Amino acid sequence: MTRLFAAVMLALVSTLPARAEIEIQEVVSPGGITAWLVEEPSIPFMALELRFRGGASLDAPGKRGAINLMTGLLEEGAGDLDSRAFAREIESLAASFSYDASDDSVSVSARFLSENRPEAVALLRASIIEPSFEQVALDRVREQVLSGLRSDAKDPDEIARAAFDAMAYGDHPYATPYEGTIESVTALTRDDMLAAHRAVFAKDRLYVGAVGDITPEELGPLLDALLGALPEEGAPQPGPANIAIEGGTTVIPFDTPQSVAIFGQPGIAQEDPDFFAARVLNQVLGAGGFESRLMTEVREKRGLTYGVYSFLVPNDHAATYQGQVASANDRIAEAVSVIRGEWARAAAEGVTQAELDAAKTYVTGAYPLRFDGNGPIARIMVGMQMLGLPIDYIATRNEKVEAVTLQDVRRVAGELLDPEGLHFVVVGQPVGLESTVAN
Repeated sequence: MTRLFAAVMLALVSTLPARAEIEIQEVVSPGGITAWLVEEPSIPFMALELRFRGGASLDAPGKRGAINLMTGLLEEGAGDLDSRAFAREIESLAASFSYDASDDSVSVSARFLSENRPEAVALLRASIIEPSFEQVALDRVREQVLSGLRSDAKDPDEIARAAFDAMAYGDHPYATPYEGTIESVTALTRDDMLAAHRAVFAKDRLYVGAVGDITPEELGPLLDALLGALPEEGAPQPGPANIAIEGGTTVIPFDTPQSVAIFGQPGIAQEDPDFFAARVLNQVLGAGGFESRLMTEVREKRGLTYGVYSFLVPNDHAATYQGQVASANDRIAEAVSVIRGEWARAAAEGVTQAELDAAKTYVTGAYPLRFDGNGPIARIMVGMQMLGLPIDYIATRNEKVEAVTLQDVRRVAGELLDPEGLHFVVVGQPVGLESTVAN
């Protein structure tokens, strides 16, 4: 990030308060591209968020990691610019571009000054429409990915995560790391990058959010200039994952004084009417930091860990409810037992009125803090579009949280939480724990 751009960002953050009352306009370009826009003309700057549904789940068979590697190459040269020239152009414009792949999407984030808008958009367009994928850049970025994969192979947390996903998601792309494997990434070619690019970048999976110093009349032509050359359709989206994990324990031996565990079960989709009740439930159970039940029982009362957390994972094609904990090898068995016990207690009893009130206060109070700049607002709007939420969702979201009752949470706890179906993947040398299923 350039010094000039950093200064502008500092001014933006210090000038604009956190906001949850945001006026969103829907803009349709002359070419038919839809975007959500929040006008903010007070500073000559704008943020643009593009997201393409499917992400690394669109990897072709045998090409795992291709979309992640392709995404990493988008800033490594485009058109007639090599990687150094492309970086110099971004620097000269005081702009910031970032590209990210995940299981469900490829994201392109851009921030630039109004005075440099035409040049910044042209440069961004080149990176999206005509990336060069030069072999020298491919080899360099590939080695960065491989270095990360080698590191992951020695990381107990990553080993646990990979094992849990493999058991949970069966033959779905979610079952393997989106970064790929050492073998699959090593074998990827430039032709694979071109194929991955065609799979992802298409209008039928595009979502756009724009925030800042631009009018609807200006945004429409900008979108056509930036994205009009995209093909209409990309690769087919994967179907839903069949969550196959069952209750029990899987122990993966690893030479370390502390065992780490990932635990989980089937979860709840974000579009489910009970999602807010589940969100409040999880705040009480494991997301509330030192106030959560898991932290109180596992850390504060028994000193078994520095931290234990649970979290909802509502991916596009499968929803799980997961958590993580680490403890000394001779204490991890007790930690697992306590977690399973708290899961069972919440399923049977739900939460108290005091816990419900505190959780709702936190969940509603933290929401406005997300809107701390043009970039975060643009990202939130794109996420809303992908979920099919109404354009006024920001204004009504906290009302939905406030409407959650004690009876709602108790009912959802009983329906959602499955202590017998909770599976723990433990990596380490745990004392008193053995695998209950074949590895």
